[in-house]
Amino acid sequence: MRFDILTLFPEMLEGYFKHSILLRAQQAGHIEIGLHNIRDYAAGKHRITDEPPFGGGGGMVLKAEPIFSAVESVQADFGSNDSPVILLTPQGRPFTQESAVTLAAEPHLILLCGRYEGVDERVRQHLVTDEISIGDFVLTGGELGAMVVVDAVTRLLPDVLGAEGAADEDSFSTGLLEGPHYTRPKTFRSWSVPSVLRSGHVANIKRWRRDEALRRTWQRRPDLLLAANLSEEDKLFLAALAAEQVKKDLEGGDPDS
Repeated sequence: MRFDILTLFPEMLEGYFKHSILLRAQQAGHIEIGLHNIRDYAAGKHRITDEPPFGGGGGMVLKAEPIFSAVESVQADFGSNDSPVILLTPQGRPFTQESAVTLAAEPHLILLCGRYEGVDERVRQHLVTDEISIGDFVLTGGELGAMVVVDAVTRLLPDVLGAEGAADEDSFSTGLLEGPHYTRPKTFRSWSVPSVLRSGHVANIKRWRRDEALRRTWQRRPDLLLAANLSEEDKLFLAALAAEQVKKDLEGGDPDS
């Protein structure tokens, strides 16, 4: 799979892609990452990439010409103009694990990093095919968003994580948050690893992990449970959690109320 990232600051992304899983994925040929400076595609001696907005107002707007030139050059190099062109912007649709799964099926993604007040609207209307936001907050540019997309999508590609199906157990992949993990030593500062994890009983360990994923999701992101695929055993466990919480609430309430 190939990622081409268009940005005014390619050096901001270089370091992140030279480490850990993303580096190994590149070395193994699972992914290619191309970083392109939008300024290189700007015309004129001064390579201007941004201008004040028509009608006045603060800030600068990224010009359409260099962005169109950059995208069209990347498309020509890849040999196709059908690749998704994704603008990273606070106005985009929320990026989720489901989004990552969909994008992982594409052979090529072009990621455009917004800056300043954004891009000329003609880029949105006639070039961009999708807009993605990594959260309801505003950053100084789309570079962090591009890194997030590349990382999340790469993890889903075959053989990238080594163990088959490893990404399937990540938080959100199952519809639940991932449960707790432990490693050596068995006891640290009087805190011990749960005995079930040391039992060697595969079925019990699997059930414990499922229950703890349910517990963590119920405690932190109960909204996810509305769409999760739950078994009857899962539902019974959640009912027990709810009953336990009600009991705690009653015991901790005002005795005079």
